[in-house]
Amino acid sequence: MTQPVHDLAKLRIDRDAAPAVRRAFGRSVLLFAVAAVLVGGFWVVARLRKSIEVQVAVAETLSGEGASAGGATAVTANGYVVARTRASVSAKVAGRLAYLGVSEGSFVRQGEVIARLENADYQAQVAQAEANLALARAQVIEASADRDQRQREVGRLRDIRGRNAELVSPQDLDLAESEAAQADARVQAGAARVEASEAGLRFARASLENTTVRAPFTGTVLRKEAEVGEVVAPSVGGGLTRGAVVTMADLTTLEVEVDVNEAYIARVRSGQPARITLDAYPDTAFRGQVRQVVPTADRQRATVQVKVSILDRDPRILPEMGARVDLVEPAAPAGLAEGVVAAPRIRVPAAAVRDAGGQTVVWLVRQGRLESRPVTAGPVSGGFREIRSGLAGGEMLVVGGVDTPRVGMRVRTGGAAN
Repeated sequence: MTQPVHDLAKLRIDRDAAPAVRRAFGRSVLLFAVAAVLVGGFWVVARLRKSIEVQVAVAETLSGEGASAGGATAVTANGYVVARTRASVSAKVAGRLAYLGVSEGSFVRQGEVIARLENADYQAQVAQAEANLALARAQVIEASADRDQRQREVGRLRDIRGRNAELVSPQDLDLAESEAAQADARVQAGAARVEASEAGLRFARASLENTTVRAPFTGTVLRKEAEVGEVVAPSVGGGLTRGAVVTMADLTTLEVEVDVNEAYIARVRSGQPARITLDAYPDTAFRGQVRQVVPTADRQRATVQVKVSILDRDPRILPEMGARVDLVEPAAPAGLAEGVVAAPRIRVPAAAVRDAGGQTVVWLVRQGRLESRPVTAGPVSGGFREIRSGLAGGEMLVVGGVDTPRVGMRVRTGGAAN
């Protein structure tokens, strides 16, 4: 079999195809470079435009031309709603609870029966005291009858002796008079026993009444402290003994107790109007009035307690609710000359004030970037600090969202803090 013969002389190299390959490779490199530049550019722009979300609050003007309507706030403080008239009601004697006629929320009037203890032994003591009194009275009646008889006998003997002295001897008359005096003494002793029996009966009845627990004032039951079958006592003795039966309060005497920083207590006075905002209803304000500034300070916390009466009665207001109280100052502070405008006072959340390099500063948000501003701030009161210098009011301040702020840092606001 013959093999094909290749003519090597006919082989040729196509030199026109090489430039096309080089051109394709160049275009690929160019496209890759453009794509890399675009990706890098997008990455740089994204990095430059990336911002941190922060929480902000607006610096509030408390006094001066920019003060909000409704009166300038002199002091803000936090506290709790309490009832001025409140009591843990307990039995006067120890015993087992046999009846409980109230539950949480029950309205009771003064003197109304709340509970009763088992009292069969006290009832027996009352019956015994009544029997002793009846016996003592019967003995007095008997002694009185005997006394009257002997006194009549003395009178008869005196009459006979007066007519004829020889018919009645002096000894007989003296004996009759002595027996009459003894009978009179027995009557007096019986009367004393009657009084003692009456006192014993009153004591027995009082002891029986002490097994009945009555409302000391008109109010509302806040909490049951014991159940039927449990042993209660005036003072807790341990074990299963309960100290109180119920806790009740007069809800018409609700007020707010707040702790005011002693640095601001000079701005508080008795009768000062106030705005009360409950934590449960932050969008509703209730009218209040300072009832008392407690005449002592807490040296540990450097505060003074202030009691604020609630003027707007509302069934939503309950004891132990958290509350914020804004004490309102007069429109024109005393001693300020006419026509002179008081320097504005600015209030900001305590979280907005930070320490940086030995300075007290706040961080402002301006056109999406952070700016540091040194300020002079007062002590914390009610979660706020008063800015005495450095702000004009209305600035947007950072209160959260960034731990280490820097000047020029790009941020976006994620909501205002309360």
